[in-house]
Amino acid sequence: MSRLQLTAMVVGGMVGAGIFSLPQTFANATGPIGAAIAWLVAGVGMYTLARVFQALAERKPKLDAGVFVYAKEGFGDYPGFLSAFGYWIGSCIGNVSYWVLIKSTLGAFFPIFGDGNTLPAILVASVGIWLFHFLILRGVKQAAFINTVVTFAKVIPIIAFVIMLFFVFKIDTFRLNISSAAESGGLIQQIRATMLVTVFVFIGIEGASVYSRYAKERADVGYATILGFCSVTALMVLVSMLPFAVLPREEIAAMRQPSMAAVLESVVGPWGAVFVSLGLIVSVLGAYLAWSLICAEVMFAAARNQDMPSVFARENANQVPANALWITNIVVQILVASTYFSRDAFALMLNLTSSMSLIPYLFVAAYGWLVSRRGESYEIRPEERSRDITFASIAVIYTVFMIIAGGLRYLLLSAILYAPGTVLYVMARREQGLTVFSGIRDWTLFLVAVAGAVVGVAALAGGLIAL
Repeated sequence: MSRLQLTAMVVGGMVGAGIFSLPQTFANATGPIGAAIAWLVAGVGMYTLARVFQALAERKPKLDAGVFVYAKEGFGDYPGFLSAFGYWIGSCIGNVSYWVLIKSTLGAFFPIFGDGNTLPAILVASVGIWLFHFLILRGVKQAAFINTVVTFAKVIPIIAFVIMLFFVFKIDTFRLNISSAAESGGLIQQIRATMLVTVFVFIGIEGASVYSRYAKERADVGYATILGFCSVTALMVLVSMLPFAVLPREEIAAMRQPSMAAVLESVVGPWGAVFVSLGLIVSVLGAYLAWSLICAEVMFAAARNQDMPSVFARENANQVPANALWITNIVVQILVASTYFSRDAFALMLNLTSSMSLIPYLFVAAYGWLVSRRGESYEIRPEERSRDITFASIAVIYTVFMIIAGGLRYLLLSAILYAPGTVLYVMARREQGLTVFSGIRDWTLFLVAVAGAVVGVAALAGGLIAL
């Protein structure tokens, strides 16, 4: 894969469902001041994480399996498995959110689709899941080329949205929204309400790292990560902030998703909603393609590194990890069907995806800190060591803060997935004739996951946690 294709994997992964939901999500939680602070916190935190990915790509070139391999290298086999499983299942949940938003978008024109979780909506999504499945089975390179083309196509309506809102920018409206937010609650609580959303829209910065084994030049992985991150961050900040200078905050907060379409409709008329809706469908389908590739690659790479059952390490004649792709899409299909029972399927999938992704991100940041602290691979350019320690330290603090800010609800829901997922690890260890848990650390992690799962199931049964 070329530098352009790797960058497209980053942009394609980041620009998906989340960016089209930002106006309503932010307006519902906070105003311009809170949004600016939230983006500053998230931007700095995710930038340092991107720099950790860049540094590890350059200094640990042999670790080319993506996110989870850093956890395994730094902390052991079971933490490596938890990172791989968490990232994989989180990505599957993220793919479900794409289908929910597509169906919700169509629901604005065809009421039969409702908010994306009606029976007809689930049936249409199911057809889409398996069409993409068989497309990817034809070959990763072909799918990566399609993703590059789609990435350019889906950025165009977002840029058009930003330009149009600049032309109708009203400073008085912006000031009124600042006052309105100040009267509706504490600033800290407002910022906290946006935290998991900012994580969700940043997920994908590791897209180039996941596919590093395909890179023509190893240095392109770090370049693509930083370029993709900076480009998409600029777009996301503008998409969430500019509506505050066009419409009252309360009006934006009451809009249905995708709120970008409703904002543009209020500015230019009905054609604006159609324009953004078409852009969203292209964008989300492109992001779904990118993440389907990433999901299968993560499962395949974990199996190749003996952290998952070997059956998932098999490729078809087109060099596609077919078995990994099959299990991925079966899980996505089950999750799509489960949205029928959810009151707000999109918000649930968005926040749960973020929560599941934070554990793997924490392992990456912590491993980056260990590498720089120990001075590993700093024989070349040793002057970069103090800089890398600083970036990794901030990234660790940020990911821990985000896990806490996300709240107990999503930690417990995550544990419900992590605990039974350990069955895959047990199968892989038995295939190799190895002891399942090697030491107090592994047992402690497993027991914490089981305890969290038990509490989570009890909370669900008792109605303390609602889906």
